[in-house]
Amino acid sequence: MDMSMLINILIQTAYASTPLLLSATGEIFSERAGIVNIGLEGIMLISGFVGVVVGQELLNPFAGVVAAVAVGALIGLLHGFITAYLKGDHVISGLGINLFALGFVPYGIYAVWGVRGYFNPSDQAKVPKIFGVSPIFIASLIIVFAIQYVLFHTKFGLSLRACGEDPHSADASGVRVERMQIIAAVIGSSLSGLAGVFMSLDWLTTITKDLPAGRGFIALAIVNFANWNPLLGLLGSYIFGFSWVAIEWLKISSLKQVIPVTLLNIIPYVVTLAVTAGVLGRSRPPKYAGVPYKKE
Repeated sequence: MDMSMLINILIQTAYASTPLLLSATGEIFSERAGIVNIGLEGIMLISGFVGVVVGQELLNPFAGVVAAVAVGALIGLLHGFITAYLKGDHVISGLGINLFALGFVPYGIYAVWGVRGYFNPSDQAKVPKIFGVSPIFIASLIIVFAIQYVLFHTKFGLSLRACGEDPHSADASGVRVERMQIIAAVIGSSLSGLAGVFMSLDWLTTITKDLPAGRGFIALAIVNFANWNPLLGLLGSYIFGFSWVAIEWLKISSLKQVIPVTLLNIIPYVVTLAVTAGVLGRSRPPKYAGVPYKKE
């Protein structure tokens, strides 16, 4: 393997890992406050679609990115309101997001552009590279270290983690638990929104009815693998991201003659199952993650 090929693999791995890293980091932040959101797949799909609509209509990729992040934040606000204030079931709310996305985006693609299944935005709507590198990829690395610092080195982070571990004690100490959970849900979902628009306007530069292709659920597995630590989430994201890149390289290798392409496509999901099974019992989620907080 020559140096250019190695660099190419590293770049592809970095880009394939970015949506996983953003979504997993956002979910870690959210769950640390006690809010579980399994609707990452739906948030990425909806945000990716909205980003393309705005970016294409205005021919401004940055407007598309802002719109996508805003939509992710709004979905997080809705999910946070249902779970934190209405004390609704976290899983049911997240499932509702995914189901809505599965119906809304295919219809939206047809309604806006008159095509079925997918739409490729024009070059003017695509996020430009900075010195040949995606700015969202660079931002993802900054974000993960920023979230790590906030969670474990600030008073705000301590209060947020208290909401996920012992909200009764947090409440008694003056922390407004529901408000803190809303903030965490909004920030967490906005990062999934950024992951979605990264795929639609930056990396893959297309919007399809199945754009995330399971990445939202893989991000949930990364949260468990990382034991709710953003830096370990960075490692997990790159492990899973590499598995996506490995598929594409295997497809162009001589191995494709003996292994069907459809079988190669399941590699990331097999890796997900294997890694998740390996960490079961070893990781410990926040005690009140997914448990509606009710004052006594």
